[in-house]
Amino acid sequence: MAAAVAASPTRPTPGGLIDEVLRHTPQGPVRDGIALARRLLTISDPVLAARRLGNGRAVSAQDTIPFTLWAAARHLNDYAAAFWTTAAAGGDVDTTCAIVGGIVGARTPPPPEWLRQSEPPPAWADVPPPRWADAPTTG
Repeated sequence: MAAAVAASPTRPTPGGLIDEVLRHTPQGPVRDGIALARRLLTISDPVLAARRLGNGRAVSAQDTIPFTLWAAARHLNDYAAAFWTTAAAGGDVDTTCAIVGGIVGARTPPPPEWLRQSEPPPAWADVPPPRWADAPTTG
C-alpha cells in the first residue's frame, strides 16, 4: 500500500503518505503505531523514533511497520538517506531496510553507484530492468 502511494503521480508529502496508509489500515496496534509515526514526523533522530515506534526487534508488525513508514516518509526523495536513517535505528535492520527500500524505491531510485555494485538477478528469473534504469536520478 505505502509503495503504491509513494509511487503515485500526486507525489504525496510525508504526512500525506502516512495519512493515505492510515485510511486503509484497520483498527488495532499497527494502526495505532502508524498514527503515532504520523505525529512523530517532526523528530529527526531515528533512535528516538524507534524507541517510540519499535524497530523490528520484537519481530511483529506493530513493532516494524510504524517505524518503517516514519523512515520512508521522512526521506521519500532520498533513497540513501532513507536507508541509512533506517539502519541507524538498529533492530531487525535487514527487514526494516527492505521495507523502507521498497517504499522509497517505488518513487526514487537507489544511488547509481549502489546499482553499479549490485549483482544482477539470474537470467532464469526473467526480471525486467528497473523502471528507472535509463532515467536520470533524483535526490
